[in-house]
Amino acid sequence: MVDKCACCATLKEAWPTPLRIERTCRPYFLVLPPYVKPYLTVEDQLSLLSGRGMIMPADFDQAVNWLRRIGYYRLSGYWYPFRERDGEKVLETFRGGTELAHAFNLYVFDKRLRLLMLDAIERVEVGFRVEIALLIGKVDPWAHRSPQTFNRYFNEVVDPTTSGTRHADWLSRLDELCGRSREDFAKHFRAKYSGHFPIWIAVELWDFGTLSNLINGLHDKHVQPLAERYGLPRRTMLVSWIRCLNFVRNVCAHHGRLWNRPLIDQPAPPRKDEIPLLQHWLPHEKINSRLYAAASILQYFLRSMSPQSAWGNRLHALIDEFPGGPGLRSCGFPSDWHSQDLWINGSATAALPSTAR
Repeated sequence: MVDKCACCATLKEAWPTPLRIERTCRPYFLVLPPYVKPYLTVEDQLSLLSGRGMIMPADFDQAVNWLRRIGYYRLSGYWYPFRERDGEKVLETFRGGTELAHAFNLYVFDKRLRLLMLDAIERVEVGFRVEIALLIGKVDPWAHRSPQTFNRYFNEVVDPTTSGTRHADWLSRLDELCGRSREDFAKHFRAKYSGHFPIWIAVELWDFGTLSNLINGLHDKHVQPLAERYGLPRRTMLVSWIRCLNFVRNVCAHHGRLWNRPLIDQPAPPRKDEIPLLQHWLPHEKINSRLYAAASILQYFLRSMSPQSAWGNRLHALIDEFPGGPGLRSCGFPSDWHSQDLWINGSATAALPSTAR
């Protein structure tokens, strides 16, 4: 420590790991220790876990197969809740009775959960693409290229990393998608017509992020009617809900851990008496930061977009198979969630093939 001043002393006291503070503390630079942990074989990794109190399966080869197929650090997110705690500090050792199979079963459950969430997200994404095409396409086939379609934020705020406005960057991304697409309809358009794709063709090339950014940038005269169509009284609710689903979609698409993961993009919660089907959110603090909020939003939209869908029933069946360990509160699911009107009325299974529901 070069400068022995009050703020440096406070920092040293608050941070037990030995650190070096370069030059001066205003501003100060923390020099973190280098990573020195050695390479471990799979067998060594299992020995390490066993030494920390984790119970291995009777068939040791099965444990080796799990780590070879999934990986130590991917599975570590699933055994983390089983680690012992000393107050707020999370220890390296595991609670008594913790088995490697507990983490593996949670991993399999989470994989099934991701696939189920993606199934609903696909329906909502495609539904909103069509809604956008019908909403602004009636104004002009290329309304998505006109600044008049969007709000001041989208038109005027410049991204310092690109030096372009939000709208300009969005169009650049869209043109890239249209130019490189190998879809038959895209190749047909490029071969037969000049100019840009009209909105009802362009939407077929959007990903969820493209959709989310456009909805965020739409002028109130367009986004408010879209929100009201689904019973949302404020445009900010629709914008935040779509952004939340985009976050969940990205986690699922990149095979990330969804179970027990907080929502980075949190949906705006309803106010009292604002959305009857979601009033059961209100007694639960921070429910909009957990996975249950995203699942509720998907079910809410599916009631209108796909009223015969059995998705809610399938989610209920999967949750009933939760493999144990930490409870569902870690995902924000209230104990009586499946008895709420959101999940009961309008979710009956119709006489359709399972692949169509």
